[in-house]
Amino acid sequence: MCQVFISADPQLWAHRSRSIRLHGVATSIRLENLFWQVLAEIATRDGFTVPQLCTRLYDELVAERGAVDNFSSFLRVCCTRYLALQLSGEIPQDMRVPIRSLSPQAGVRAALRH
Repeated sequence: MCQVFISADPQLWAHRSRSIRLHGVATSIRLENLFWQVLAEIATRDGFTVPQLCTRLYDELVAERGAVDNFSSFLRVCCTRYLALQLSGEIPQDMRVPIRSLSPQAGVRAALRH
């Protein structure tokens, strides 16, 4: 079983930090390269840059939850949910379909099943 996972390109789990401005405040986000790649894919689908996507996600999280304890972990979960929702068919594989055009209830229904 482990061979399936350890045969992955080591660059995927190498991490890097990026400095992103959230409302004028510079913050450093450290993620593995695989997560940066997934964030770039999500951002591209909706016509955002990765910093714009991160700002949007941060704003929506603050509006919904009021506080952000660990934004890097939140971004990892966003990426993992995005991939899982693609596999379940809740998010189309077609990159021309923006995420913002999808019903949030579909993602909630999929999460409740898992």
